[in-house]
Amino acid sequence: MSGLAFSIVDARPEPHAVVPTLNFRLRLAEASGVPIHSILLRCQVQIEPRRRRHATVEQDRLTDLFGEPGRWGETLRPLLWTQTTLVVPAFETNVEVDLPVTCTYDFEVTSAKYLQSLDDGDVPLLFLFSGTVFAKAENGFRVQQVPWDRQASYRMPIAVWRTLMDSYFPGSGWIRLRRDSLDALQRYRARNSLASWEEAIGALLEATEFSQAKGASK
Repeated sequence: MSGLAFSIVDARPEPHAVVPTLNFRLRLAEASGVPIHSILLRCQVQIEPRRRRHATVEQDRLTDLFGEPGRWGETLRPLLWTQTTLVVPAFETNVEVDLPVTCTYDFEVTSAKYLQSLDDGDVPLLFLFSGTVFAKAENGFRVQQVPWDRQASYRMPIAVWRTLMDSYFPGSGWIRLRRDSLDALQRYRARNSLASWEEAIGALLEATEFSQAKGASK
């Protein structure tokens, strides 16, 4: 379908999803005038760090992803965020649909670590499309592939992602621990009658700071 074009016109949090989800408003246009019965659409979403300026504090946070800023000319590469599928309903000329993208707050996941490191501004995204088009024809339907070069760029405000995460995890974040570390933390919490995981970690940090201060005073 040489006349098929894609663009992203908006992004907003989905307020009623089971897991954190962003809805990207996807616009499809068919310039040739062929009526579309449906499209089984596949989409790969990439983050493009090269297309954004990073403040010094952001560079410091991203060192474990890309290395020292002096090497970013070699190490700053597109990051795969997600892959998803969507069934586009029948339309003629153009249509707008929501493209849902589930998100994670696990900082061991590269996309979440990158997004969490940004303070403001926007995030350059690239949407790469493929799939199967079912177009109406005189004797039924004609099946064609979405051309391999179909894509759309979009600069998502980082505030959209932060609003999404704040609505699901207000004032908090996630870290992942090995099972043996979690078991040890559970034993420490129970032994000291601490009401929550946050209290347990806070007590450990306080004990560490006290030990360091005591050592420095000697």
